[in-house]
Amino acid sequence: MKGLQQYIFKNIAAIFIAAMFFSCTNDTKKVRDFLSDKNLPIAVAKDAYHVYKDSGKITSKLITPLLKDFTNKGHPYNEFPKGVKIITFENDGKDSTTITGNYALSYIRTKVSEIKGNVVVFNHTNKRRLETNQLFWDQREKYFFTEDGFRITSLKDTFSGFGFESKQDLSKWLLKDIQGEVEVQKEEI
Repeated sequence: MKGLQQYIFKNIAAIFIAAMFFSCTNDTKKVRDFLSDKNLPIAVAKDAYHVYKDSGKITSKLITPLLKDFTNKGHPYNEFPKGVKIITFENDGKDSTTITGNYALSYIRTKVSEIKGNVVVFNHTNKRRLETNQLFWDQREKYFFTEDGFRITSLKDTFSGFGFESKQDLSKWLLKDIQGEVEVQKEEI
């Protein structure tokens, strides 16, 4: 009798465990909706180092201590709450620009990023340096803009003001509400 009870108990336990395994399926959409409702990222990466390539050539590198992926949202984005460093490469790597900031949001669909807190953009070729507290970067158009205070320095000139636009390589500026000193060459008459 004791053997029969053990046999029945083992069968009931096996059926219960099998039922648990088959009932524990996760629907990806349900998981994404749950995470989205709770305002939780779908993924988190620590000490991320990502290399972007186009046609086998490195176009940029992204380095961050913390990346939160919110691609489960209606307007998907990545958040960099502990800062970001981005290095872009142009002209087969001969021209590069480094962008750093204390916090960043990068929107996937629009390819526009907002970088905040001690933002520095440095063009290694012409030694231009932009400093601001908030910068928007349109990655499709390769264009920077801000309505915040800024300071831009080159080997000869320094400008500061409120409102700045330029190409990603810090060329072709549009400066607003500026002050600074400019060195000009005297033309011969």
